Amino acid sequence: MDINGARVLIAGATGVIGGALTAELVARGARPALAGRDPGRLAQVAQEHRGAPIALFDAYSPETCARAVYSAADVLGGLDVVMVAFGAVAFGQANLVGNEVAEHLMAVNVLAPAAFFRAALGIMEPGAAIAAVTGVVSQRPQPGMADYSASKAALSAWLAAVRREARPAGIRVLDIRPGHLDTGFASRAVGGAAPPLPPGGDLRQVVRAVVDALATDAEIVRTGPEGKPIIEPRAR
Repeated sequence: MDINGARVLIAGATGVIGGALTAELVARGARPALAGRDPGRLAQVAQEHRGAPIALFDAYSPETCARAVYSAADVLGGLDVVMVAFGAVAFGQANLVGNEVAEHLMAVNVLAPAAFFRAALGIMEPGAAIAAVTGVVSQRPQPGMADYSASKAALSAWLAAVRREARPAGIRVLDIRPGHLDTGFASRAVGGAAPPLPPGGDLRQVVRAVVDALATDAEIVRTGPEGKPIIEPRAR
């Protein structure tokens, strides 16, 4: 995929990771549309990127997720990438995490991204891509984070199945699995308190790797043993 001129919807563009991805994409010539739930912050980010089109959504309202996709496609004349960079986290032993918190994690981390992607898959053309940040916990679930890990693993599994479904149509699927990043995400947990965490990785390295992966039609971005992003190419 040629990133220069690519029409990209970033859902979660007001977050630290979403904002960094937006900046990297714009630096490489992409045409962004920005989606978020806070109208004030969304307008501010849009102003930083030459008045990029915006769309509001509520993760608890799948129809608003789909509407954001259709709105962005209408304004940009189609979409080459739909990227989900939002989520929620909670901490605590599994027997102490309430059912409401567990339900919230599944709604925000699985059902909302799936709603974005279902809408996108219905309108995208060959060569387009969907991408989501699942994180290292999607493959290595952590104690004290069982429900969060499960929600991210569920999204990763969903992406893996959709990758095979979408391949005949020429639609790519990118699963982004970085290790811990110092984004302040853990301090905004919807339940519990974060355990001691390792030093965060280099966010700029990660976002560069993500955009490189989109450009080369790769399938996975993950963190290697030395903390460097690794891009896994598309399976032939």
